Amino acid sequence: MTITKTTGEVVVIGGGFAGVEAAWQAAQHGARVRLYEMRPVRQTPAHRTEQLAEIVCSNSLKSDEPGTAPYLLKEELRRGGSLVLEVAAETRVPAGAALAVDRHRFAELITQRIEAHPNITLIREEVTRVAEDALTIIAAGPLCSDALAEEIVRLTGDGQLYFYDAIAPIVAADSIDYTVAFRAARYDKGGDDYVNCPFDEEQYRVFYEALREAKSVPLQRFEETRWFEACLPVEELARRGYDTLRYGPMKPVGLRDPRDGREPFAAVQLRQENLMADAYNLVGFQNHLRYGEQARVIRLIPGLERAEFLQYGQIHRNTYIRAPRVLDATMRMRERPGVYFAGQISGVEGYVESVATGWLAGLNAARQLAGKELVVAPPKSAVGALARYVSSAGTDNYQPVNITFALLEPLPEADRKRVRRKRERHQLQVERALTEWNNWLHHLHNGDPNAAATPLHAPQAAGV
Repeated sequence: MTITKTTGEVVVIGGGFAGVEAAWQAAQHGARVRLYEMRPVRQTPAHRTEQLAEIVCSNSLKSDEPGTAPYLLKEELRRGGSLVLEVAAETRVPAGAALAVDRHRFAELITQRIEAHPNITLIREEVTRVAEDALTIIAAGPLCSDALAEEIVRLTGDGQLYFYDAIAPIVAADSIDYTVAFRAARYDKGGDDYVNCPFDEEQYRVFYEALREAKSVPLQRFEETRWFEACLPVEELARRGYDTLRYGPMKPVGLRDPRDGREPFAAVQLRQENLMADAYNLVGFQNHLRYGEQARVIRLIPGLERAEFLQYGQIHRNTYIRAPRVLDATMRMRERPGVYFAGQISGVEGYVESVATGWLAGLNAARQLAGKELVVAPPKSAVGALARYVSSAGTDNYQPVNITFALLEPLPEADRKRVRRKRERHQLQVERALTEWNNWLHHLHNGDPNAAATPLHAPQAAGV
C-alpha cells in the first residue's frame, strides 16, 4: 500500500526494535502514531511469528556490566524511558553480565504494550510507497520487502548496501549431557548462568576439521558475499585458522572443568533462551550450514552428542542505506525533512543500537509534528555517538557499527595523562556521559533542550 497524507500523525514503518521504540517515544510525547507492520500479511525469511520486536538472532542484548560501552547505551535509554529496555528488564533470563531475555515473552509484552497505547494504531499491511507529505519514520529493518527496498532507493537516490548475517542454533535443555557439560560463567561473573561444553585437544581437532569440511547453504550467485565482521558464521571463523575459534567464541579462558579442575583446551557456551530454561542457544555459533551438516557437526561437541534442535542456524541478508549521505544527527533526511530512518537499515548493528536510533527518531518526529525544534543527543553520550556516526562517517566504506568506546568522544588530554589504565578511563567516560545525559534529559523534560544541547534545525510545519 501507499502511505497517504497524515496531517497530525507520525507514520512508523516496521515493528522491530527501532520501530516500536520510535512509535512509543512519539506517542509518549503526544503524537498520534500509525505503526505499520507487514507480518503476518507478508513474512520475512527469518521471522516466525507476527509479534512485534520478534528476536530472530541471539536473545542477548549484550553486556550490562557497568563501565562498558554497551552498558552506557542501555543506561541512557533506561533513563530516557525506553519501552524496549523496560520490557527487557521484565523478561530477563540469567546470562552472567549480559542482558538476555525470554524472546517469546519479550515480544508478547512489547506487542501488548503497543496495542494498548491510546496514541498508537497498529496496522498490519505492507507499505510499498511513502507519500511526499507524510511525516514518516522508516524503521523497516534489514529484512524489508523488495517493494519497500525499491522505494528506499528512490528516496535516498543511492544503490543499496548489504551484508549477510547468520543465526545461532537452539537446543533442548534436556538433550544436554550434564555428566560432561557444566554450569559456570567465565570468572564466575553471574554465577552459573551458562552451560559449558569442554573440549580436550583431540576433541577440538576432530570438531574443527569437521566444521571446515561441512557444506554450507549456497548464497545468491550474483551477489558478492559480505559478512558483518562482528557476527561471522562459525564456519567462516574456522577457515581463518586453527586457533581462531579458541580465541573467539570457543575461548576457554575463565572456566574450570569440575571433573579435573583444569581449563579446557576449548569450550562452547550455551545461554538460556527463556524463563522456563528448557532451551539453550549456542553462543557465537551462528552459521549457514545445511541442516543435516549442522546436526552432524554440533553433535561432535562434548555434551551435545544427543542434541535435539529446536532451531537450526540460518542465513539472511541485511540491507542498510549509506546514511551519512542522506541523514543528519536527528535521524532525519537532509533533502526530505518529513522522512526519518531508524534501526539497522540506517547502518547501526545490534538490538540496543537500533533502539537508540528509534528512540531519537521518535522523539524528534513528535517534536517536528508539534512545531518544536529538533534536538541532537549530547555529544559525549552513547546515543549521541551513534547519531554522529550515522550522520557523518566516511561514506566510501560505510559499515554497520555496534557501540564502542572508539565512537565516544575521547577524554581531554589532561585526563588521559592522569588516568593510565584503560578500564579506569572507560569508567570515567561512562560517568562523564551519564552526567551530560542526565542534564540534557532534565532540560528536555522541562521544555528547554537548548540549555543542554543546540538543536540542529529550526522547526518545520507539522506533517512536512
